[in-house]
Amino acid sequence: MLALARGNAAGWGSRLIVALLAGSTVLLVTFIVIERRVSQPMLPLGLFKLPSFTGVQLAAFTMSGSLLAMFLYLTLYLQNYLGFSPLAAGLRYLPITLLAFLVGPIAGALLSHVPARLLLSVGLAMTGVGLLLMSGIQTGSGWTTLLGGFLVAGAGVGLLNPVIAAVAVSVVPKQHSGMAAGINDTFRQVGIAVGIALWGAILVGRGADRIAELLAGTPVPGGERPRELLEAASSGNLDRALAAVAPPARQLVANVAAGGFLTGLNAVLTLAALLSFAGAVLVLWLVQARTIQRPPLEPERQPDSEALPEAADA
Repeated sequence: MLALARGNAAGWGSRLIVALLAGSTVLLVTFIVIERRVSQPMLPLGLFKLPSFTGVQLAAFTMSGSLLAMFLYLTLYLQNYLGFSPLAAGLRYLPITLLAFLVGPIAGALLSHVPARLLLSVGLAMTGVGLLLMSGIQTGSGWTTLLGGFLVAGAGVGLLNPVIAAVAVSVVPKQHSGMAAGINDTFRQVGIAVGIALWGAILVGRGADRIAELLAGTPVPGGERPRELLEAASSGNLDRALAAVAPPARQLVANVAAGGFLTGLNAVLTLAALLSFAGAVLVLWLVQARTIQRPPLEPERQPDSEALPEAADA
């Protein structure tokens, strides 16, 4: 996470970033070796031999790494670019919350009639469509530009959450259900963390490149300036950064910085959508209906016919 977050500032080929990535690889390999050798592993790697188990973890990871991770950057847009207060920005997310709340029970009811892999795939595809609808933000756009995407993505999340929760524990033996739920939650959290770090690195890199392109041929100095302007625009500190710019060029630089931020934001929204679509395909391929243990339906209560004669004899 640290390597992804610091890569643009320190340089992707710098000793710090290379050391962090190499150290991460060594630690991950060490973890896998230990988990394969101990008698009671924290993460039983054998569970990933079950395609359905792997598929539902990928569903949780891609949902978290796409839409949920993008909430941070959408909030930066709502608060620092459009100028909404934290409360006002939060209220703009209500369409997602309401749709997820309404669709969730429907998804739970459909699970006993529709294949789980189809529900998971459709939910991830809807999340991807929602993210695509949010992209294409322009300089004069308002928050309602996001509304269509919020509605579609909210319905997708409502479809996904109950199905992921149910399938995650029903594709493993009952004695491993608690562990499976914990692993699924871990994949959700890791997906958010990876998504935030990855999309942040791409947003800053793509946005800074766009600012550098727009400032080429102007008296504004280059160097680290494009990245600093991008970070100032995304954090709401653009006025402070413009103080170091000559007054005649301030409006130009402000427009360029805003354009760079939107370019980076649109880029990561599109990439997050592609991640959701990739997850939809993988889930459709991996999750198998025959491996999902559905709870048996309760038989209808029949009259106790044997008790009737006894009562009559009494």
